[in-house]
Amino acid sequence: MGLGSTAKKLQGLSDRAEAMYKQVQELQKRITNLEEEVDDTHDTVSRMDHQLAEQRALLLAIADEHGLDGERILAEAAIDEADDLAAESEGADDTTDESDAASGTGDVTAE
Repeated sequence: MGLGSTAKKLQGLSDRAEAMYKQVQELQKRITNLEEEVDDTHDTVSRMDHQLAEQRALLLAIADEHGLDGERILAEAAIDEADDLAAESEGADDTTDESDAASGTGDVTAE
């Protein structure tokens, strides 16, 4: 093997190493940016959570001033929301069952 081919191989390795180094630097920059974005998002969510707690306290105080049971109202709203989610979930299950029946892939139970 001549010195020329060895030099070419070394140059090729050097070029690939340099390209990989640039890629690693770019990935480091992207990770740093992502970390900053995650920190900003965390701060925003924490601030919004605090504001939501303040708003809930205000609404409960207003409800109390008007002789309403705010906790009961919130509990009923949560139940209604859970019922709506369950109905949507059942609707999705029904759609799946109907498509399985139409395609003949539904479960068949031996009697």
